[in-house]
Amino acid sequence: MDSPLRSFASLYSTTFLMVLAAGLLTTYLGLSLTNMDVPQIWIGGMMSAYYIGLVCGSKVGHKLIAQVGHIRAFVACAGIVTASALGHALIDNLTVWLVLRLAVGMGMMCQYMVLESWLNEQAETNQRGTVFASYMIVSYLGLMAGQGAISLYPDLGIEPLLLIAICFALCIVPIAITRRIHPEPLTPAPLKMGHFWLRAPQALSTVALGSMIVGCFYGLAPSYATAKGIDPEHVAMYMSCTILAGLLAQWPMGKLSDIISRSLLIRINCGLLGVLVLIITIVPFHSTYSLILTSLFGILAFTLYPLATALANSRVEQHERVGLSATILVTFGIGASIGPLIASGLMQLMGDQMLYGFMAICSFTLLARLIWVNQRQKAEQFSTGDYVMAGGDLVSSPLAASLDPRVNVEMVNEQMIYPADDAFDRLDDNIDDEQDDTEDTPDYNAAYANVVDTEDSIDNKETDNEDVDNEMSRR
Repeated sequence: MDSPLRSFASLYSTTFLMVLAAGLLTTYLGLSLTNMDVPQIWIGGMMSAYYIGLVCGSKVGHKLIAQVGHIRAFVACAGIVTASALGHALIDNLTVWLVLRLAVGMGMMCQYMVLESWLNEQAETNQRGTVFASYMIVSYLGLMAGQGAISLYPDLGIEPLLLIAICFALCIVPIAITRRIHPEPLTPAPLKMGHFWLRAPQALSTVALGSMIVGCFYGLAPSYATAKGIDPEHVAMYMSCTILAGLLAQWPMGKLSDIISRSLLIRINCGLLGVLVLIITIVPFHSTYSLILTSLFGILAFTLYPLATALANSRVEQHERVGLSATILVTFGIGASIGPLIASGLMQLMGDQMLYGFMAICSFTLLARLIWVNQRQKAEQFSTGDYVMAGGDLVSSPLAASLDPRVNVEMVNEQMIYPADDAFDRLDDNIDDEQDDTEDTPDYNAAYANVVDTEDSIDNKETDNEDVDNEMSRR
């Protein structure tokens, strides 16, 4: 059996070139807008437009792939993305840049859907984990290469945009000439966000607020680093260290989540992340220490999403996981589009350090939300498990009372042997009818006679314990 790297070499090559171009374009736009001295809100809006495009592209991509197939859809979207990237070199209008950024997001979402659905359909069951792990590693390597490529063009001229267009154009080649069998057209998955929010509130809360943090970092960290006096070459190192740390932390964090509770691990992660970004906000910026702190940030921030995804999938049945994946992607896109807008507004009002200040707010808000949901779920489990309905013949049996540890056994015996007078009155009224309907009449008469005799003699003597036992057994 061929290795996944060889079997899906064309798809991995396409992924590497596409993610390289996307990462380079994001960093280039952030640095360019900072050099243009535009308000921070425009930088945040530019990054939010990309994630809004991702959300919108999920719906458009399904229809397009279903109509024309995977390869044609990928080629068409790659052409749109390439033209949109070059459009930034032709037009300086920020409103047009927002539209171009939206188009890039929509086109790339369709490309991601082609690649991931292709891998998901044709990966062997015993290789699925390796296939997608390799896909994530290639994506991270492409993202790091895109951050490093910006250091080749410190002047931020037209050259980075040309390199971006070249990579977007070349990513078509491997998938266009692949000899692998084309996958089946996509079938739209039902989007039941309310249902899954009730089933996995901790996981989806983590996706929503964690995506705000990640979206803020990708979109605004280059601007933050430039405002702190870092040149473009070191901005690339700053971003690459964060992404590399996040990549290296994926495997050990995954192993750790198999040992301890994922919900507990996410809460610990959120608490540590909140303290870390608060330190970055308060402590004065230092070129050396900042690399250490941002690496720790990458370890904690970039592992929230996979932990939340694993936790969510453990809360649903197998047939619900396609709909859950759609819900997670939409939640991530919405959070990542809102985060940069809020953070950029705070940066414009209160200074660049509010980038990490906003991340601290998100982290501690998420931690409080997770603690509240966890306590509520424990309370619900305790309240439902505190009382269990009894069933079977034992419920209506007189022995049920004697088996209850809260009931005095002597009292039970006394009540069973010396019942109330009205009970004997009812027994006396119905005894004649019961004699005609059952063959056990002598037993009822004997029991009645013995009980009456016992009642008549109660003032003269006490009943012996053996007689009590015999009487109970006959009744």
